[in-house]
Amino acid sequence: MVHDLVGVGLGPFNLSLAAMAHQVPGLRSVFLEAKPEFSWHPGLMIEGARMQVPFLADLVSLVDPTSPWSFLAYLADRDRLFPFYFAEQWHLTRREYADYCRWAATRLPNCRFDSPVKAVRWNADRELFEVEVPGEEPWLARHLVLGVGTEPVIPSAFAELVDGAAPVLHSGEYLTSPHSPLTLARGTDNDGRPLPLRDVTVVGSGQSGAEVFLDLLRRRGADAVPHLRWVTRSTALAPMEYSKLGLEHFTPDYTRYFHALPEPTRDALVPRQWQLYKAASAETLAAVHEALYERTTAGGAADVEIVPGTEVLSARATGEGRLELHCAHRQSDVAYGLRTDLVVLATGYAARRPALLDPIHDLVGRDAGGRYRIGLDYRVGLRPDVTAGLYVQNAELHTHGVGTPDLGLGAHRAAVILNAVCTEVLGRPVHRLPEATAWTTFGRPGSAHDLPRPAPEGSAAEGPAPEGTAAEGTARESAASFGSADESPAALVYP
Repeated sequence: MVHDLVGVGLGPFNLSLAAMAHQVPGLRSVFLEAKPEFSWHPGLMIEGARMQVPFLADLVSLVDPTSPWSFLAYLADRDRLFPFYFAEQWHLTRREYADYCRWAATRLPNCRFDSPVKAVRWNADRELFEVEVPGEEPWLARHLVLGVGTEPVIPSAFAELVDGAAPVLHSGEYLTSPHSPLTLARGTDNDGRPLPLRDVTVVGSGQSGAEVFLDLLRRRGADAVPHLRWVTRSTALAPMEYSKLGLEHFTPDYTRYFHALPEPTRDALVPRQWQLYKAASAETLAAVHEALYERTTAGGAADVEIVPGTEVLSARATGEGRLELHCAHRQSDVAYGLRTDLVVLATGYAARRPALLDPIHDLVGRDAGGRYRIGLDYRVGLRPDVTAGLYVQNAELHTHGVGTPDLGLGAHRAAVILNAVCTEVLGRPVHRLPEATAWTTFGRPGSAHDLPRPAPEGSAAEGPAPEGTAAEGTARESAASFGSADESPAALVYP
């Protein structure tokens, strides 16, 4: 059977698309996941950790609040509406959000688990993608959506120490790794007795780093680690931007504006916006301070080091089962060493290029930097003779901006993709999406009028900006990519 839409991977974003696609009569869809069941960051289900987005950022509500797959529908099904109402919690715990997604995934008939996709091929004769799952006939797709997720970022200083032997783990494995500090041991002595952790270092000051540090701070008695250290390259432990107007960077309005910017402008802009999407919440930082204050009550010692502006240049395992870190404090230009029993790398995640796409590598158009080109509707630019559509979810940071990993934009992105697919398959879109979603005008205001553009220094004349320049917020196709010159050159972090 030919499916109109096949999804690869079932994290929250493709699960959102699966929920919406299931509601469309006449649309044949299936979503394939290698894991045996839905799982979302199990290593970070820290007691009390909360989402950084409100509960309305569920799978469907910001597009279709009447959907049977909304968070409120989940509460009703679990007989939890009144408890939730009285709890007055705008932000869910991470555990409840994961349970909500699991609830939807187990009930949606178009979600298949234990279905690892090994390769995607293009059948030119049938004009279809063939999606290969071992032991099954290939799934045939008119349109394909990749939601394969991201992978942990491991700094080069630790690249040779994450093989499982050294006491280094990524924060995503904080609760599940054999090296988890919750095992409270760093090996055994000569008599087989466990050696307690004396010193734990957390590297990275985003939300996961703050949560891990806070969890370790709150542990008491036999569960406590005597000395904790928090190291970050950031010059300050600044909180995430959470002002009402600042949050408008996570609207479709800003996504459209960002996508229309020239590629070099986009590439330079994203790193400067780290406080919009990489920092810790002010509430978590306040809780860290409160825990430190409690530790010093009645003359107690905090026994912590919080070290901003510091980069770990290299790391090596010592003969005593410990780690030695070679660090540099950038502002004071001082280099020094640290010894620790365990390192937790809260260094974030990045999009990955899955090997399953290797068979269609030559079909994909790229920008001047060699990255995949992605249209505003999240469709990857393919060779003109490929008539099927390839879409991506949470892999378009460089083309769509800081809202890419944000759950608050997940439902809208799924609706944009679904509208594009249904327009081709059914001849119509299925969701009415708002034209304006922000009070902020990110580009040229409607009340503006043309003025002469200042000429570059040394030029002979001034004049209005020519069509297609950055002054109009447009960008042109590079010669290296496929597609029309009216599409902006997209960027993807896949190499």
